[in-house]
Amino acid sequence: MNALPSRTALDQKELEDIVLLILDEAKKQGADQAEAAASHDIGLCATARLGDVESLEYTNDRGVGITVYKDKKKGNASTSDFSPEALREAVGKACTFANFTAADEHAGLADAELMAQDIPDLDLAHDWHLQSDAAIRFAIECEDAARSFDKRITNSEGATVNSSGGVRVYANSHGFLGGFPKTSHSISCVVIGEADGVMERDYWYSAARDAADLDSPAEIGRIAAERTVQRLGGRKIKTGNAPVLFAPEVARGFIGHAIGAIAGGAQYRRASFLLNAAGEQIFPEFLQIQERPHISKGMASAPYDAEGVTTRDRDIVKDGVLQGYVMSSYSARRLGLQTTGNAGGTHNLLVPGNAGDMAELMRMMGSGLLVHELIGSGVNAVTGDYSRGVVGYWIENGEIVHPVHEVTIAGNLKDLYRRISAIGNDQDLRGGIRCGSLLVESMTIAGA
Repeated sequence: MNALPSRTALDQKELEDIVLLILDEAKKQGADQAEAAASHDIGLCATARLGDVESLEYTNDRGVGITVYKDKKKGNASTSDFSPEALREAVGKACTFANFTAADEHAGLADAELMAQDIPDLDLAHDWHLQSDAAIRFAIECEDAARSFDKRITNSEGATVNSSGGVRVYANSHGFLGGFPKTSHSISCVVIGEADGVMERDYWYSAARDAADLDSPAEIGRIAAERTVQRLGGRKIKTGNAPVLFAPEVARGFIGHAIGAIAGGAQYRRASFLLNAAGEQIFPEFLQIQERPHISKGMASAPYDAEGVTTRDRDIVKDGVLQGYVMSSYSARRLGLQTTGNAGGTHNLLVPGNAGDMAELMRMMGSGLLVHELIGSGVNAVTGDYSRGVVGYWIENGEIVHPVHEVTIAGNLKDLYRRISAIGNDQDLRGGIRCGSLLVESMTIAGA
């Protein structure tokens, strides 16, 4: 079978020609400013279930987005047709839309002097010359390892191998033109276990820019099965207050609520539980949140943001104190500030640990709740009220005693953030927030 059809992918130079044509056309049609982003992505995804192929999918996606500004009025258009005629037509539509939208004094490109000048190679592109039969074989190997782990593993939702890569190019009428390729690869597995007529499911996955950095299919399957078996025999626990330890894969989401609250959009809309909090102590003194956009192979690395603004190392939280917000040029103008190079999001947030791994934090906790998975979306971004169903384990004397079920944890994030007592050094590197196990000294636990 064929490998990923990389020979059909447009290269960076071809995409650059497309966005430059768009900018030239926008100028001809009277735009004061314009920007365009073009991308082309290809991928392969294979899923196996119960030892056989469940699905095999190829993706080949491309598109271009166009934004023009006329007299502070904004118009957008997009197309997947890269012919010169279609591109000119899309520009025409964007200009027409701009004629009929309301003027916004804050609209426009980011300031020209903030554009990235030197674009470093962040080592984000690592082709995995994966053939479809090999992808299927890896998926089956992963699931087989899970299904053979324990006789209590009775069913499977499948194992999936995914590989994708592409190029994105951005240009604007300030003269900025940049682009770079990147890849993303992953292997995941979800299985179901049963004991005493009760079924539980759990999962595991590995993700990286470079396939050489992935865990083996067999190891991923083994961990998925081990986690599933551990969840069998869950019990209810009493309602009360107790320490709560978040595993790394859920701790990053707990920190992520703070990042959402300090986003420029949330601030200027006054829809944040951390409204006007810059300069305030919102975490304990030991806690730092560092943005490091240029980590080699980083899952959220980028040399510039979605507006072409240079990305830089930055301490968002230092010694527990919020240093500033996370802003694009538009949200910054609304707040009377300058963009932080975060149009499109943050780029590799690091939360350094002040303790050892999860086992050490369990011993520090003594007795309490270990959270492996969160259920539901009970987070109020305006008030900070937090209520989530959990999947996890009750801990006594620093050791797992039994899994729990029908349990909810609750509190207010402003208070909970100040109650963080330790961060582990076991950082999860699979996403854009690198955080280890996170211990909160006390939360409300609703159980029996």
